[in-house]
Amino acid sequence: MIADRVRLARSKSGLSLRGLSAAINGRVTARAIGKYERGESVPKSGDLVALSKALGVSVGFLMGAQDIEIQGVAFRTKTRATVRDRARVETEVLEWIERYLQIESVLELDRAHSQCPIKPPREIARVSDAEQLAANLRGEWHLGIDPISNMAELLEEKGLKVLTVTLPDRVSGLTCLVKRPGGRADSAVVIANDRFTLECRRFTLARELARRLLETETMSDRDEEDAAGRFAGAFLMPREHLLREVGNHRNAMGYKELIELKHIYRVSGAALLVRLRQLNVISQSTLTYAYQTVARGWRTKEPVEIEPVDQRGQHERPTRFERLCYRALAEGLISLAKGAELLRTPLPQVEAGLKGPHQANAHHSQ
Repeated sequence: MIADRVRLARSKSGLSLRGLSAAINGRVTARAIGKYERGESVPKSGDLVALSKALGVSVGFLMGAQDIEIQGVAFRTKTRATVRDRARVETEVLEWIERYLQIESVLELDRAHSQCPIKPPREIARVSDAEQLAANLRGEWHLGIDPISNMAELLEEKGLKVLTVTLPDRVSGLTCLVKRPGGRADSAVVIANDRFTLECRRFTLARELARRLLETETMSDRDEEDAAGRFAGAFLMPREHLLREVGNHRNAMGYKELIELKHIYRVSGAALLVRLRQLNVISQSTLTYAYQTVARGWRTKEPVEIEPVDQRGQHERPTRFERLCYRALAEGLISLAKGAELLRTPLPQVEAGLKGPHQANAHHSQ
C-alpha cells in the first residue's frame, strides 16, 4: 500500500526520483525511493514524514491506513488527461474519501449508509434509450417532474459521495468506485471541477450519475458519451415539464425566454438548446439559426451565469461530510483538533462552527 501511495503522490507532484530526493535534501536517495515504490523496502517514520511534506500529502495518506483503493476511474475531459492530471485527481479523491469514511465509521454509518444506491449497470439498445432511463430513475427516487434545485445534495441524499473540488482545467469531472476490504460495501463517488460554471458542474454530476447506471461494455466511446449526455439532459430537464413550459413545437425562441428557462432548470444555455432539439421542439435549422443570433457564442461562453464569476465553486456544494463532522463534534465523539484535521479547517473556525461565533470568541478572549 505504501508503495502505491508514494508512487501516486510523486506522479501528482511531477517530481522525478532524483527531484524528490533533492526536495528532502538528500535524506533518502533516489534509489531508495525507487525501492519504496516497488515495495522492496519501507521508509522509516522520519523519512515518511519528510516525504509527505515534500509531496504535499499527509502521512496517513502514504500509509493508506484504511486499505482502500479506487477502481473504475472514468474521466470527463476536454482533452486527454495527462498522467500527472490523473495522479493529482486520484490523490485528491483518496485523501478526501479516507476522511469521509473515518467520520462515517465514528458515527457507525459505514455499514448502514454507504451501500451503493445504484442498481447493477443497465444495458441500453440505443442512445435514445437513456431518455427512459432518466425518467425511470426519477420515478425510483420519487422526484416527480420538477427541476432539481441542488444536484450535489440530491446525489448525497441518495447515498453517493459527491466531491466538488478544484481540478486541472482539462478535467470537468469523473466517477469511480472506492473498494474497501473486509467485505464492506463499495462507495460510489462522483466528482465535479469547481473551475467550471455551476451550470456545467450540475450537468457533469448528471453525466457521472449516468456512468454509474449504464452498462458500457457493449457501447462505443462515442455512444457512451452521447448516452450520458442524453441522460443528463433528460434528468435535469424532464420532457413533460419542459414541454409544458415551451410547447410541443416552436419556430423561434427569444433571448429573454431562453435565459429564464436556463435559470429554471439551472443548466447551460447550450444544454437547453440541445435538449429542445432532442425533443423536436425546435428543428435543426432553428437550432443553427439560434446559434447565429440570440445564442451566438453560447457554446463557448455561458450567458448570464447563475453563479457569479467571483463566487465560482461556492454554490450547490455537497455538505454531508461537513455536517457529519459537526455532528460527531456535538456528540463529543471527536475532539476539536480531530475535527479540524478531518475538515482541513483552522481550529478556531471549527470551534466557531460548533459553538457559534460569540461563544468561541468569548472563550479565546478569556
